[in-house]
Amino acid sequence: MQPPVRLKLAFASDDRLRVNQHFGSATAFVMYNLTPQGATVDGFGEFPEEAMDGNEDKLLAKVDFLTGCDAVFVLAIGASAIKQLLARGVQPIRVGESDQIEDLLRDIGIALNEGGVPWIERALATREKSAQPDRFAAMEEEGWDG
Repeated sequence: MQPPVRLKLAFASDDRLRVNQHFGSATAFVMYNLTPQGATVDGFGEFPEEAMDGNEDKLLAKVDFLTGCDAVFVLAIGASAIKQLLARGVQPIRVGESDQIEDLLRDIGIALNEGGVPWIERALATREKSAQPDRFAAMEEEGWDG
């Protein structure tokens, strides 16, 4: 049985309407679940403003919060944050400041239905693979002992 087609997306936004923050200095993220039927809000994350220069610890809380998302949309992002997000399976995507979240969700929804966008294909393939039962665990459960 295949898992339902769904993407979990986050947007660096302090107004919940448009992507308007850089990843490292983001004070807020809004998260959505996107299916072929539409998008629903899945949560919000708020982070205190922190000293910017040399403060790598500020990234960890945000990366932890975003773990489980398929992608995060930001105005800008540094190499260290990109590396940490990719290690957790989260695709960082840079967009323009004028990009409205509603428009991005519509465009991603079209891509989700039509296919052909590499990061979406990877996210869906990863989810499908993780949903498949572990055949060795199933064999052990049945009492198979080799």
